[in-house]
Amino acid sequence: MVLTLIIVLVVVVVLAGSSALLVGSRLRGRRRLGEERERPIARPPMRPQQRRGPGVAPPLVTAPPSPPEQQTPPAEALAAPPKEAAPPKEAAPPAEAPPLPAAFTEEEEPPAEAPPSAPAPPPVVGGPGAPAPEAPPAPAPPRRPRFRDRLAKARSALASQLAGVRGRSRLDDEAWDELEEALILADVGVETSATLLEQLKKRAAEERFESPEQLVAALREQLVERLEGDRELHWAGPGAVTVWLFVGVNGVGKTTTIGKVAMREIAGGRQVVMAAGDTFRAAAADQLQLWSERVGAGFVRGNEGGDPGAVVFDAVQHAKARGVPLVLADTAGRLHTKVNLMEELKKVRRVADRPPGSVREVLLVIDATTGQNGLVQARQFTDAVGVTGVVLTKLDGTAKGGIAVAIASELGVPIKLVGLGEGPEDLVPFDAQEFVDALLG
Repeated sequence: MVLTLIIVLVVVVVLAGSSALLVGSRLRGRRRLGEERERPIARPPMRPQQRRGPGVAPPLVTAPPSPPEQQTPPAEALAAPPKEAAPPKEAAPPAEAPPLPAAFTEEEEPPAEAPPSAPAPPPVVGGPGAPAPEAPPAPAPPRRPRFRDRLAKARSALASQLAGVRGRSRLDDEAWDELEEALILADVGVETSATLLEQLKKRAAEERFESPEQLVAALREQLVERLEGDRELHWAGPGAVTVWLFVGVNGVGKTTTIGKVAMREIAGGRQVVMAAGDTFRAAAADQLQLWSERVGAGFVRGNEGGDPGAVVFDAVQHAKARGVPLVLADTAGRLHTKVNLMEELKKVRRVADRPPGSVREVLLVIDATTGQNGLVQARQFTDAVGVTGVVLTKLDGTAKGGIAVAIASELGVPIKLVGLGEGPEDLVPFDAQEFVDALLG
């Protein structure tokens, strides 16, 4: 009996101590939770760009999370006491949130931006009393190339040879020999060079030249005199159709030259018809047709391999019926050594010269890079069809610019047009003075 009472007392004492420990730990947890709630939340200062505009909610600011060792159990778990515990102590009311910064108050919000103003209506043009609108400026014509800019190769070749002549203190036999060598290397030709030297020696004796500069100045005058000539492209009289016939060997650029001449004449206000008389070369007529479409000229062609004289005749009749004053006739390229081909060319000229057509120009197209071979071509074509002028192409790409002097001196055929480049505006009238100045420097 006594033993049973002792055991009951021990159990009661143990239970009472356990309940007291549990209640104390709960009270300490509640006290810590109250302290956490009463702690104010720090708000970081707002930067100027974070100020809200009208109708925009302020950004959400959250407090940084507590370190892992300081985190407390959820409030729901702490707020529910065990059945044995005393009624919980009333929780302290949460601290009021600090007032918002001045930037968030409604009284100091920035004013709403004004809506963008509508663009001003364009001014009324042409109303009563309004000035007339200015016409747009006309496009500038293409700049004509200069001989000096395009004859750099020919000038450098001749100037290097003339430098030895200019560097001498007096006119002796060696100075004359160097001048002769310079002329031959420039492709003036042996015969033409000999004639020039003979005339220069005679003038030097009469005027008593004392310096090489006087000799070079006299050479300049002699070259200009030999290159001067009739550079006009002639037209037929009223009621007739003017025909300009283009001849030359293969590959010198006859078809391209015709296209550039047509562009030049149409720009001057004259109508043109192109005749595709080259019926031998494949696609020659197609190439000329492309040029006619490009420049706005009329075009007449025949069957491939057909009679070129018939094509030229049809072109003349076509031009007469439509009141076009000019026909540019292409011909097949042919070697000047082929007698039968040269006879065919004579026939083309006779047909083109029948009324109402009138052949006023037979223009021989020569590639300047061929040098003295171009002089041989000019002789043969002049004898066959009576060349009236020379078109010297690719003059900008050769160091043998003296071929122009040889052609004009030995044949007496004037150079009327020269090609100084690939562009349509690079085919220009020949100017003897400008050419010599660009050649000698």
